[in-house]
Amino acid sequence: MEESRVLTETERNWAMLCHLSAFAGFFFPFGGVIGPLICWLTRRDESSWVNVNGKASLNFQLSMLLYMILAFPLCFIIIGFPIIFLVLTLKVICIIIASLKAPKGELFRYPLAIPFIQ
Repeated sequence: MEESRVLTETERNWAMLCHLSAFAGFFFPFGGVIGPLICWLTRRDESSWVNVNGKASLNFQLSMLLYMILAFPLCFIIIGFPIIFLVLTLKVICIIIASLKAPKGELFRYPLAIPFIQ
């Protein structure tokens, strides 16, 4: 983060929530994208820290959704199942790591994230 100011507890909590809300995707269709999108849209103008974390989370979730869509047809030739398993495993691990770093003021760079939102 390029700012030198101290992050408030509210900013750190909302940044963490941007990442944690992606777990909604395991309970609701497209919840993994909708959760971070709502968090990001509601607080992006109030905090640059939430804006950065929200965009990172949203880009990662959109990327994972794209990878899942691309892997689904491969399930007909069996190779899609391990790919989907690896994508889901990567998704859970990255969400947890990002959720632990955000309240500390550390930015987590998601692997394999396509920068859809700049």
